[in-house]
Amino acid sequence: MKKYLLTGLLAWLPLALTIWVLLWLVGLLDAIFGGILTGLSALTPGSTGVQIEQLRLIPGLGVVLVFSVLLVTGALVSNVAGRWWLSQWGKLFTRIPVFKSIYNSVKKVSDTLFSSNGNAFRTAMLVQYPRAGVWTIAFQTGTPGGEVAGHLGPDFVSVYVPTTPNPTSGFFLMLPRAEVIELKMSVDEALTYVISMGSVAPSPAVGLPTK
Repeated sequence: MKKYLLTGLLAWLPLALTIWVLLWLVGLLDAIFGGILTGLSALTPGSTGVQIEQLRLIPGLGVVLVFSVLLVTGALVSNVAGRWWLSQWGKLFTRIPVFKSIYNSVKKVSDTLFSSNGNAFRTAMLVQYPRAGVWTIAFQTGTPGGEVAGHLGPDFVSVYVPTTPNPTSGFFLMLPRAEVIELKMSVDEALTYVISMGSVAPSPAVGLPTK
């Protein structure tokens, strides 16, 4: 009976966790949108404020609106006029003290990570960490630049070493390219390997011997 219970748990656990994460995300967006509606209803007198407040009762409306805003924004920014307005928007934010530091940092990171021409998180690697002889999975985020590159010299790579089982935290390292091993596995396979603590091994690459 214990074996059957564990097998049933393993069968349902991925689906249950996926649904839980999606429900949490929907709830978070609905809560943010609900707060905005509460503010609008407080500023709007009469029956209009009551009607705005009733929108909070619609489940999932925050997700639909966020998706719609992202879709419309992407369509507008895809043309020349939209890109010009986006640049003016960015210039406005860069003139605000304190806010500009956060905005510029987040923008540079997002542009690097989500750029179709970039190499960030597109290559999985084996690196020795936290000491020589101990290997772990890492992801290449680029190459050192600026003053750092001048001190390190050529042929270094920047990598991100995720922690297990939460890959959103980790360590940033700069290593000689000769000391890392580039893997043929996909980033998804490498992430699964990290999150599962090595229990879900990726399929062996073609041409490499299995042990």
